[in-house]
Amino acid sequence: MDNPSRSERSRNAALDAAITIVTRDGPGRLTLDAIARESGLSKGGVMHQFRTKEAVLRALLEQQMAHFEEFSTRYLETARETTDQPELAAQIATLREAISTPRAGAFALLAAMNENPELMAMPRDVDIKKIALMKAEARDPDLALLRWAAARGLLLSSLFGLSSLTDAERDRLFERLLDDSKWSAIEQGATAAAKPSKATATRAASPRPVGARAAKPARKRG
Repeated sequence: MDNPSRSERSRNAALDAAITIVTRDGPGRLTLDAIARESGLSKGGVMHQFRTKEAVLRALLEQQMAHFEEFSTRYLETARETTDQPELAAQIATLREAISTPRAGAFALLAAMNENPELMAMPRDVDIKKIALMKAEARDPDLALLRWAAARGLLLSSLFGLSSLTDAERDRLFERLLDDSKWSAIEQGATAAAKPSKATATRAASPRPVGARAAKPARKRG
């Protein structure tokens, strides 16, 4: 086995060990010594890959983000053929996928937040870009963000063990969030409300002649 392959194998073994420790013992027990014991690597071998615990957490976070970005990209290609809001569909589907994946990934993210909240700037920056894309393609940007936020709420409530929904109920809600036809009436209503009526537009476009007096209301006859 060549050196690059051996190094990659050691790195993956260290990350797998880190996820095992976080899942089994909690993020507070994650140390380089613990990773070495769990993986069977020497501490020097672990430190060759990761100099600090923060570096391990960053790598775990990047690993999870890469996994979901790959899923999102694949889903996006299909969504472009079925909806005119493919970015929104891809993000909702990715949030649903995050619920169905092994909880080890969720523990990795929780560990990162607990150990160093600044690490969460990484997924937050990605969210900012995704939100901009969703708003740009949407007929009603606010409604698109509400659908996305609802999907994220379903994920977070599940992640923290706060959800009282059954799996079937949650799946049904995700299907509704993904179904554009369930939201088209609201979008059309918002579009109509945003456009001034023809009469209003005509009055606005026709300024009153200089010196013209406003019409007085008709006097009521006794």
